[in-house]
Amino acid sequence: MRFSDIQARLHDGRHLQVAGWQLNPGEFWAIAGTNGSGKTVLSMLPADQWLVLSHGTCEQLPQTVRYVSLEAQARQIEQERHDDESDLTDMPDKGTLIRDYLAPLEEVADWIERLGVGHLLDSGFRALSTGESRKVLLIKALRERPDLLVLDEPLEGLDARSRDAVTEALAGLAAQGQAMLWVANRLDELPAWITHVAFMHDARLLYQGKKDEVLAQPELRGLLHFDRPLPEFPASGRAPLKLADGEPLVGMTDVSIRYDERTLFSDLNWRVEPGVHWAIQGPNGCGKTSLLQLITGDNPQCYRNNLRLFGIKRGSGESIWDIKKHIGLVSASLQWEYRATTNVLSTVISGLYDSIGLYQSTGDSDKQLALQWLDIIGLRDKANKSLQHLSYGEQRLVLIARALIKQPPLLILDEPCQGLDDPSRMLVLAFINRLAEQTASTLLYVTHHTSEIPSSITHRLQFEPENGCSRIRISAL
Repeated sequence: MRFSDIQARLHDGRHLQVAGWQLNPGEFWAIAGTNGSGKTVLSMLPADQWLVLSHGTCEQLPQTVRYVSLEAQARQIEQERHDDESDLTDMPDKGTLIRDYLAPLEEVADWIERLGVGHLLDSGFRALSTGESRKVLLIKALRERPDLLVLDEPLEGLDARSRDAVTEALAGLAAQGQAMLWVANRLDELPAWITHVAFMHDARLLYQGKKDEVLAQPELRGLLHFDRPLPEFPASGRAPLKLADGEPLVGMTDVSIRYDERTLFSDLNWRVEPGVHWAIQGPNGCGKTSLLQLITGDNPQCYRNNLRLFGIKRGSGESIWDIKKHIGLVSASLQWEYRATTNVLSTVISGLYDSIGLYQSTGDSDKQLALQWLDIIGLRDKANKSLQHLSYGEQRLVLIARALIKQPPLLILDEPCQGLDDPSRMLVLAFINRLAEQTASTLLYVTHHTSEIPSSITHRLQFEPENGCSRIRISAL
């Protein structure tokens, strides 16, 4: 492939600029760069997908290109919702079954076994965890035998065992000569078979060449280093939650979650005391997200379980807003749900009202508070841009600001660093550590990267698969 004198207009008014870039047979390229730098747009050029190409030439493009990315997951989920007819029938619509999505199965039987998704064949796509759906997307892409496979952060959202399995599988494909293009936020996860790197910054192809030579550039290391002081968080202006003596933020007694014939976990007894911060860990699909949805009220089984949240017994006549007003949330599912046509500023303000989008007038104080948070995450210049026109990583930073703006009693961070570049990830981890050291918010932090658990988090809830169910172990860190 050869790209020359490329200029393509981006949604934010900038122009992607590529003076020249050539990918030769036998080379395996990674596209790296900061959030919002244009990595994903550059990865779309081989498929001739960027329609606002104002100048330049693209030569010797592959005939078939397939993408595995967080954006591809979001599009599939959006399609599932569009096709959902459950409101027209008495039975809930499971959506596209994985066995149908991957059919004919005999063509991918080996991949199903290698990536450990055989038990998901009768599940609907929308019911999968982030990591599970990522593996399913990869298998579907491989079934179609593309000339070029574009892997946009293919290990994001995977547990450690799945990361090893996918890494080994992709190494085997590289050895067989499958053309692949890797888009990277985490440079430490670049596989050994990557030979060349194209580094993007501010919509410009800044460096390109052999991997070791590009990664040794002093300017590149500076761009990926987080060294600015963390500012003080602005006051939320909200009165602190008052609980009766001995009342936990979250109390669960003999809690279980069951879907059809499958039990995710059972007999869970767990208390989240104010100021006691928890790491929640376990493999993909073990029930972590379902557990959190019991707390947020997004799982209907919260009504058949014995739950006390913020001094309220669930099912005692409370509204969902009585619960959500005490919770800040960051998760992949929220990012997929956040389809409201809104700008970045309104998205952050909506965290004060616990809504998807903003449907009421707001005062100057709310706007100023949101602008302060956009300053902290470095996106104030994009306050009036559409959220949907930001990169995935930038959207994640905005949703983090949305969760933090009211500094809630309980902050649920479900893989908050997903899709973030190195400096943004270090910024968010600094946020988490600062919050954990304070007493205003209690943290529930889900991660597949044990090294990223802040030292201020003192307790762990660990899911351990056992005979098709999860045994939950509670311990101090």
